[in-house]
Amino acid sequence: MGVLHYALLAVSLAADAFAVAISMGLSARRATFHDALRVGLFFGGFQALMPLLGYLAGSTVSAVIKRYDHWIAFGLLAFIGGRMLWESTQGAEESQTNLDSLKKLLLLSVATSIDALAVGVSLAVLRENIWVNVVWIGCVTFALSALGVLAGRRLGHSMQRIATVAGGIVLIAIGVKILIEHLA
Repeated sequence: MGVLHYALLAVSLAADAFAVAISMGLSARRATFHDALRVGLFFGGFQALMPLLGYLAGSTVSAVIKRYDHWIAFGLLAFIGGRMLWESTQGAEESQTNLDSLKKLLLLSVATSIDALAVGVSLAVLRENIWVNVVWIGCVTFALSALGVLAGRRLGHSMQRIATVAGGIVLIAIGVKILIEHLA
């Protein structure tokens, strides 16, 4: 595997986390540099951990994971996106995302990294260097997620309610996309 291959794999796995991070920045009460780093650490950490777990689990668990990963990701993203849409109707103050919410960060981190679990199983079957892949995936996801929060913040300050609705729709759309890709 060359550097380009590592980079492409990392960017493709980070794409969903990046989109979710933008929606988080769009609808945040406030999104500081510290918040962007926290989101980046959660998303990058889970995105790196999942392929490692998949690699360790090997092909034994892959059939079970592969059958349900898209439903889990869809359910988590649809739930959080639906909650954002509901919160957008509750008034400006309540409709904003709290980037300090550990529960929300954990749910979104898991939802955006489930596909990386299956990638880890594939890497085990192909006997690829898991450590190089994990570092690439984690670092790229960290950077793109932190940048996504900051970009969303810049775009969303003047349009908080619209941003929250858009963020909810984006999360649901990503969940539907994951579901359709895996069912097709």
